[in-house]
Amino acid sequence: MAESLLFGVVQAVLGKIASAALQEAVAIYSVEDQIRELRETLIAIKAVLSDAEVQKAKNDRLQVWLDRLQHVLYDVEDMLDEIECEALRKQVISRYESVKGKVHHFFSPSNPLIFRAKISHKIKKIRERLSKICTEKDQFGLDTRSTDNGGGHMSSRKMTYSLVNKLDVVGRDDDKETIIGLLMQPDDKNLSVLPIVGIGGMGKTALAKLVYNDDRVKEQFELRLWVCVPEDFDLKKTIEGIIKDACRQDLSNFDIQQSQNALQDIIKDKKFLLVLDDVWCNDRSRWKDLRDSLARGASGSTIIVTTRSVEVASIMHTHPMHNLKGLSHEDSMILFKKWAFDENEKKPPADLLDIGNDIVKKSQGVPLLVKTLGSLLYSKDDVRHWKHTRDSETWELMEVKKDIAPVLKLSYDHLPSHLKRCFATLSLFARGHEIKGPALARSLIQELEDFGSIITFKVHDLIHSLATSVAQKDCSIVGLDTAEISEGVRCVSFSSTSLDGTSNFDRVPPFLRKPTSKRLHAIKFHFEVDDEVITREFARTCISKCKHLRYLDLSNGSFEEIPSSIGNLKQLRSLLLSKNKRLKKLPGTICELQSLLELSLDGCVELGDLPKNMERLVNLRYIYITTKQKSLQESGIQYLENLIFLGLDRCENLQVLFESTCRLTRLVGMEIENCGRPISLPFRELIALEYLCIENSKLTLTSENKSDFPMKLHALAIINSEQVMELLRCLKGSACTLESFTIYDCPSLTIVPEWLPNHTCLKIIHLIRCPNLSSMPQGIRSLTALKELRIEDCGELSKRCKPQTGEDWHKIAHVP
Repeated sequence: MAESLLFGVVQAVLGKIASAALQEAVAIYSVEDQIRELRETLIAIKAVLSDAEVQKAKNDRLQVWLDRLQHVLYDVEDMLDEIECEALRKQVISRYESVKGKVHHFFSPSNPLIFRAKISHKIKKIRERLSKICTEKDQFGLDTRSTDNGGGHMSSRKMTYSLVNKLDVVGRDDDKETIIGLLMQPDDKNLSVLPIVGIGGMGKTALAKLVYNDDRVKEQFELRLWVCVPEDFDLKKTIEGIIKDACRQDLSNFDIQQSQNALQDIIKDKKFLLVLDDVWCNDRSRWKDLRDSLARGASGSTIIVTTRSVEVASIMHTHPMHNLKGLSHEDSMILFKKWAFDENEKKPPADLLDIGNDIVKKSQGVPLLVKTLGSLLYSKDDVRHWKHTRDSETWELMEVKKDIAPVLKLSYDHLPSHLKRCFATLSLFARGHEIKGPALARSLIQELEDFGSIITFKVHDLIHSLATSVAQKDCSIVGLDTAEISEGVRCVSFSSTSLDGTSNFDRVPPFLRKPTSKRLHAIKFHFEVDDEVITREFARTCISKCKHLRYLDLSNGSFEEIPSSIGNLKQLRSLLLSKNKRLKKLPGTICELQSLLELSLDGCVELGDLPKNMERLVNLRYIYITTKQKSLQESGIQYLENLIFLGLDRCENLQVLFESTCRLTRLVGMEIENCGRPISLPFRELIALEYLCIENSKLTLTSENKSDFPMKLHALAIINSEQVMELLRCLKGSACTLESFTIYDCPSLTIVPEWLPNHTCLKIIHLIRCPNLSSMPQGIRSLTALKELRIEDCGELSKRCKPQTGEDWHKIAHVP
């Protein structure tokens, strides 16, 4: 059988016990013997755990035993993490504190002698609980089992970066031409609606993207807009999504009337195409309200709706609905081979290809299923594993339920155990939520957009449903008036974003006052919340009650200060305070969060000086800042040797980052947005910088520091910058590394740099809304690594690069 999530928890705990960091921490507090005994008990339980997972379906008492084991294991994790965090804090105090500070620490609860007594007591209690569980296992007659996937021990092919381009869709040319044909027909209606209907995973969104990005469609419509519709079809959020796509403006502070007015101004007298992706709600009144808000567009404006529901389509349509069917077997095989085999393999193994053919037949032409199973099998080259997937009883369940979710779960079942826990947390994000990160190898998460070092991903709604299903014991979606959560829940996500319909909210959700909340690891929100939701009392309760938090989202709060008790959350990894428009200061105790990895302060427009001693945040990897300071010198951020990403947003007064030594030698990414004054950057010290984004901001560029401009850049984005030509001249030295550069909204860009052909590693070029560009250099034909070239709204250059007929088309026709 595949390893279970619980098996992964045991492995994670044993791995932590064996780690050098914990061994060092355990030695500091002299609890080696207790931890060794704990480890031996865990090993005994692990030996029979796989059999227990198999037998639990037939034995309710065994399921109860496993649930109790899971609760204890999470408590073990918390206790081990607490030891490690306290040891790290002790090291930081030893390194940075004055004699007076060390004396104060000696008389605090973190005194090593006091902490040792406290942790010894905790270990004893946990050992007693775990020993009882270990003894009870004997009554079930469990055997030791291996944890393979039904095919013995398999060799695996190396998982490479195998994401298919977002427009690389198979077998949908006829569907695409049908829809484009309808869009091209003369239409005197003020607003037409064309629904694309199909079951989940059939490729409705992919088809809509093909249509949306077709050059004929771009010429037909002056304005193209795309929004993923909230499940409840919330009018305000839908309009905000449309406006954000149209002009990159965040209007979350607007009321509904202001939002509607802003939308009408954007579309007034313009022929637009709007894609409403993934519509579920069949409420006619909400649809009418949105349609009325879109009524000021020019004649011929069209909405494409993607939906699983025929009822939704019948409510909204003016054109006949387009029913999307499954792919042919031939097209399904093309898609499967693209995902299941290395593209460099001249001929896939015949035995695997035969089994794959059977799997594709069972997939019934559903693209998501074909891709997901192909991706699952990509990393395996053992015939028994392929047969195990083909012959799984899950296919019969799919036939009975008429639902592909059971087969999608096969891919989850074969994830490594540590990734199962990560996958479960996807349930905490809203449906359609976009995630930024490095390249992923599995198709359970879909690529949206590639910016070189940073790729945006999205979870398909069927995958989101699967994550919700497997996470139900650990993760819970809650509301502001949720009374209680179950004992095993460690992560909660609020689906409510306003007080509408909330009956008994008294500044703190009731469940946060209950004992079950003390074990929470994560508190987050689905969407941006209204001002009155995250109050000072809400924040204070989270911080005081939930001592084991790793992730705390207090974005869009309505408080002016964070309680100084934030320093007690020793295990906190992520603290999100974005868009707290009233937040004026941070307590110095925030610098005691030695385990903190992420700190978001962007959009905190009233925030004054950052705390001093931030160099004590020795594990910090990511920080995004809005501040009124002129310099960050006094904060100590320049000494954060493990910092990987630094973002600056709306720092209106900032002129210089650091005025002396800078040790940001591991900084990989940097974004500077909406900063009012030219900022001096320590280019010479940023030796690891690979990704730089400059938006509506200026850098202080001198003849001296231009030569120090980062030489190892992989990706550069320049948005709304008058310095664009000067910045591009600084890139001459990065010819061996630059993979992506994107330029948006830069009228002052008048020529594509002549040095461009020297950058032979370039894979992505985006030139968008740069109206004064006139031609493409001849040498671009030498960029054989180039995979994506976007030229949009670039005046004469857009005409010259028009497919087939443009004067410069021959220069770029080689780009896939």
